[in-house]
Parts: sequence; C-alpha cells; structure tokens
Amino acid sequence: MTSLSVEMLAADTVEPITSAGNAQLGIAVLAGIAVIVLLITRFKLHAFLALTIGSLALGAFAGAPLEAAIASFSTGLGNTVAGVGVLIALGAILGKLLADSGGADQIVDTILAKAGGRAMPWAMVLIASIIGLPLFFEVGIVLLIPVVLMVAKRGNYSLMRIGIPALAGLSVMHGLIPPHPGPLVAIDAIGANLGVTLALGLVVAVPTVIVAGPVFSKVAARWVDIPAPEKMIPQRASDDLDKRPSFAATVSTVLLPVVLMMAKALVDIIVDDPENGLQRVTDVIGSPLIALLAAVLVGIFTLGRAAGFTKERIGSTVEKSLAPIAGVLLIVGAGGGFKQTLIDIGVGQMILDFSKDWAIPTLLLAWLIAVAIRLATGSATVATISAAGLVAPLAADMSTSHAALLVLAIGAGSLFFSHVNDAGFWLVKEYFGMNVGQTIKTWSVMETIISVVGIVFVLLLSLVL
Repeated sequence: MTSLSVEMLAADTVEPITSAGNAQLGIAVLAGIAVIVLLITRFKLHAFLALTIGSLALGAFAGAPLEAAIASFSTGLGNTVAGVGVLIALGAILGKLLADSGGADQIVDTILAKAGGRAMPWAMVLIASIIGLPLFFEVGIVLLIPVVLMVAKRGNYSLMRIGIPALAGLSVMHGLIPPHPGPLVAIDAIGANLGVTLALGLVVAVPTVIVAGPVFSKVAARWVDIPAPEKMIPQRASDDLDKRPSFAATVSTVLLPVVLMMAKALVDIIVDDPENGLQRVTDVIGSPLIALLAAVLVGIFTLGRAAGFTKERIGSTVEKSLAPIAGVLLIVGAGGGFKQTLIDIGVGQMILDFSKDWAIPTLLLAWLIAVAIRLATGSATVATISAAGLVAPLAADMSTSHAALLVLAIGAGSLFFSHVNDAGFWLVKEYFGMNVGQTIKTWSVMETIISVVGIVFVLLLSLVL
C-alpha cells in the first residue's frame, strides 16, 4: 500500500497538458470539485452537466488550453462509455426481464415462504442481495418496497426490522459489487481485475451487510417504531401474469454472470498460463461483456418465455429497459471525462508528490476522498468516479489483489452518510413514510455503517493478501 515513486509514474503517463505547479493544481482540483458540488447542490443542475462544466473549469483553473481540456474530457467520456456503457445496458435489460417476468416476485415469495420469526430479517437480506446483483439501486427499491411493506404488515413486524436489512443488501451490492456502474467505472479507471474485485467484494460484502442489516435493524427498530404505510403498496408485476419463472431458473439466471466471472478469476489464478486452452476459454466467457450477454440471452428464455411473453413482448421489455439508463450513462461518461482531465493536467503526479511522505495508507486515503465527495455531492456514482480518477496513479505498483481492494475502498467511501442531497435519501423517506429526522436515524446511519465496516474489512484483507 505504498505510494509510487515519481520516476515510476513518469514512465507510464503522458505529458501533462499544463505546466502548472502542484499548488496551482491543488487549487484547480478543489475549485473544479467545488464547481461540480455547487452546480448539483445549489443550482440543482443535472450531474452530467455539472461534471461537464466542472471538467472544463478544472482545466481552466489549472491553466490548460481550452482545446486541450475539451479533448481530454471528450476522450475520457468516449473511453468510459465504450468500456462500461454496454455492460450497464446489459445489466438494465437483465433487470427489466427479472422484474417484468415475475422472476423477482418468485424469488421473494419462495424465500419468504420458508422464513419466519427471527429469520425474517435474514431472509430480507438474502432477497435483496440476490435481486440487487443485476439491478440498479433505485429499481431494486421499487421492487422490494411492496414486499417489505406486506411482510411488515402481515407478520406484525417493525417496519425497520424488515426494511433496513433489505436496504442494506441493495446498497452493499450497489457500492461494492460489479456489474453495478460505480464499481465498473472504478475497475476501469484503476485497471483492476474484475473477477478478483468481484470475489473480494463478496468477501467484504457478507460481513458488512450482516452488521448493517439484521444487526443494526434491531437498534433502528427501537429508534424509529412506525407502521407500514398502506398507501405505498403498489401492484406487483406478477399479479398480472398467468405464470412466472421457477425459483431455480430465476436464481440460476441472475447468478450466471457472477459464476462466469468468478470462474475466469479462479482459472487465471490457478492456471496462470495465457496459452492454456482452459484459460483461453474462461477468459472469453468470463469477460464482463460475454458473461452479461449470456445471462441476457438465457434470461430471454428462462424469464421472458417462461412467463409466457411473446417475441413482441420480450422486444418491448428490452426496449423499455434502455430508456431509463440514458441519464446513468451520461453521468458515468461525464465522470470519465472528469477523470481523464484530472489525469491529463497532472493531478496524479501531484498526489504522488504530496502522499509519498504521508503515513496514511493508500486504501484509507482513497476511502476518505470518496467520503468527502459523497458528502458534498450526494451521489455515490460521482464520488466513485472522481475518487477513482484521483487515486488511480497510486495503483500502478499494486498487486492484483490490492488494486481490487482499492476499488472496494472507494466503493465503501462512496456510500458514507447519505443525506438530503442524495436522491436515495428522499426515495427511502417517502416509501417508508418517515420524516427527515427518522430517515437520518435509520437510512443515513445504515449507510454510514456500511461504509465504515466496509473499509475496516478492506484494510484487514490488505494485511493478509
């Protein structure tokens, strides 16, 4: 976890587009981030526009020619969308098939039928974690809220005792586990191995979600004891279907990309021979693009056709899944542009110059940077993208496992203390019928626990890997 030497970095980076000194670059970074924060929080500007303007402001403050700053931003945007855009689209298609076919409802109903009493919070964690793998956080909330409310009402459970574990499962998946946008972008920026990051992410996620979910829910239920708001129970997708996919087929489809990517990581570690036939096969089928594409194609049959969807209905489902992610793609792309601008003006070198004499571990530094940006902007994705761009040079001399842990440290930091500038805060508040104070005592504290427990386990793993 040591910093790079200046000489090593210089050999791997391009010539900065400005000759500004470290002091000016430091001011430029703070000013650029301040512009983004101000535009998002004060002027309520869309994060895509804020990141675009902030990138240009960053270049201007650093003294870079405007055309060079524009070129850096455009290059970063294009490379990021090319690297993760298709994966986000495939994940959205799989998630839509899962929701519309009733597959998500099948997972929920099957697990709940076998759980009860003290096991119910643990069942909610399991449901949220499985459903949360291919779904965006907001979509996962929309799918799980009816279940949370119905379970709380029918079983006479505290809403927080059921809701917090479900939210924890979704949030941990969103922040730490690819193929969610944040982890994917961080993996791309840092050059980490996706399979190793996925494997270590699961190791960190399990204890983190236990502490922040079932364990904390006991405390949250005492702090905020409210009934489930009946008006927020919407109709479930499967209520309009004559049949739906089986539990085994649904879970197998959702876990297929995870299994393929994990298989690739294991073969790479065990075989470690690029010419080996088995490794060449797993390198192909375990690549994120092929793994997710395979899951989508399988899902068309195991989810769509199993629910009785016609070819036209499947086509419509796929089409409807892509429209909502336009904003996500633009934000992620603009974040990549901001990251590239940071790199091209020489911020990586500046950070190395400043941090080479620090006693603070690189993983903790990455977490703190992500925390600061998360608190300021309210966006986990913006925090992940910006922090990854800032600390990416520090990963150049890291081992494969430590580069993956750097991604996880950033992901953990990006979840810290969601508050009033985070859309997720208001989504949870309205669905659960809470006031601002109650939402802070439950949702915001839960997010902070995830972040802190996550970085603790990341640091512990770094001691043994």
